[in-house]
Order: sequence, then structure tokens, then C-alpha cells
Amino acid sequence: MKKLTIFTPTYNRAYCLEQCYNSLISQSNKDFIWLVIDDGSNDNTKEIVGKWIDDGKIDIIYKYQENQGMHGAHNTAYDLIKTELCTCIDSDDFMAPEAVEKIISIWNNTEHDKNIAGIIGLDAYKNGGGIIGKKIPENIKTTTLEDLYHTHKIYGDKKIIYRTEIVKRFPKYPLFKNERFVPLGTLYLLIDKEYKLICSNEVFCIVEYLEDGSSRNIIKQYRRHPNGFRYARVLNMKNSSYFSVVLKNAVHYVSHSLFLKDWNFLFKSPKPVLTFFVFPFGLGLYIYTLYQTKDSKTV
Repeated sequence: MKKLTIFTPTYNRAYCLEQCYNSLISQSNKDFIWLVIDDGSNDNTKEIVGKWIDDGKIDIIYKYQENQGMHGAHNTAYDLIKTELCTCIDSDDFMAPEAVEKIISIWNNTEHDKNIAGIIGLDAYKNGGGIIGKKIPENIKTTTLEDLYHTHKIYGDKKIIYRTEIVKRFPKYPLFKNERFVPLGTLYLLIDKEYKLICSNEVFCIVEYLEDGSSRNIIKQYRRHPNGFRYARVLNMKNSSYFSVVLKNAVHYVSHSLFLKDWNFLFKSPKPVLTFFVFPFGLGLYIYTLYQTKDSKTV
């Protein structure tokens, strides 16, 4: 059995998958499986990945499903993964040189107990652009993701490698009719409540933010996927240890509820008093989102 599964959700990204593949076949340590979750692509993804499977340079599993969105692809991946560790590398990103060797070495050579969920390391920009955000202070050996950002004031995307058995203990991302997006951080927050991560300043992933990626289209996503985002807001309001996070999510909760025309949102809120007081700000966000997406399709 391999040690690590690297899974890649992809949707019509055949044009950029090769850089991820090339980064994987170049790894010095091949103790991993590449799991490609094809989330309903209608390009030639299946044929390209099939050729790589036939080449036999690395172990690859290909799984096709009807389009469910990134979170649905994560659900499928977690169902299929059997290795001890797992991590996601997006279709427009790729593994840093020696990343697999570093991940496995850190895991095997760092003391960890049942309260450790995995490893958190760094992402870097493509073409030598440096690391994304800040490094983790050397004195911080373990942390939760939420504490890293809000107590230690570290910013920028980071790469998480989770123990598969822990991820499988938590609820799957919900699927909402006619929507294709639920923020992935909802699962990470739930894990945060019970487990910590080993900190590393090694770069594991090279990131490229493409024009068609969700990071560049977040306002449009708010309008297109109000149920998915409201689910995330409720979960954050219930589980975050930081009032600033709860406050921000209460504002967004109001906005998403207005898009859903759910006039009972105040009674459904886990923080009804706070929701009442932030209503004007939520209304403002709703109007702003309407204005910013007035020329966009909402489905």
C-alpha cells in the first residue's frame, strides 16, 4: 500500500493537467497514488489521463462522475482514498520538487499522536514568485488552521496533508440542487475543533490562479451558490473560536439568505441577536453583490 494519495479534482482542464502530471512523474519518491476525479468534463481529459495510465510511470486512478462541483469531487475522493495520508493538488497547480519525499519524511520523523490530523506546509507562486503569504514561525510546532490565521496572524494559502482516517470521520460536503460550490474550509474547521497539524515551512505546492478559477470569481460564486455559502456561514458561526469570524459570517449569512428569499433567516440563525444587528451590513453586501454580478448568469 502506498503512503500518500494526491487527488486532483478537474473539470474541463485537460489543457493544464500536464504540468501537474509532469511534476508527479518527476518526484524522487513515488510512494503515492495520483487520484484524478473528473467532475463531468466534456473535453479530452479521459483520453489524456488514460494515456498516462498506460505509460505506467506513476500509479494513477481515474474516476469520472457527473458534475457536482469541487466539493462533490472532494467527497468522491475521500470515499476512494485508502492510503494513510492524502492531499489535494488542484488541476491548475502542481507539486513542488521533492514534495512527496518531504511530506513522507516529515510524517515519519516527527512525533505525533492521535490528536494530530496531518501536516500544514507552504504554497508558492509559479515561475519563482516566492511563497504565498507568510512563513510559519519556527517556534510553532503544531497548530490548527484557524489559529494559524487568527492568533498567529499568518496569511496566504497553505497546503494541508491530512490523515485519511480522520477526514473520513467527518460529514461529507452537502450537495444542493442547481448549485456546484460549497467552501472547502467547512471541513477543515470541523477538523480544527478536535485536531492539530504539524507545521512545516517546506513548499509542497506551486499555485497558479487561472482566470476561470473560483478564487478569481468569488463574487459571482456568492450569487450562483447561496445555499452552499450559507451552509458555510452557519457552520462558521457555530464553530469558530473568533468573534471577528463569527461577525463576518453573520453579515454574509444575511446576504445569502436574501438571495434565497428566505425571510425566516433570523429564526434559523445560530446567532439570532448578532444577525439582527448586522442586518444593515448584510443588506448592503446583498446590494453590492447584485450590482457586481448584474451582467452575469446566475445558474
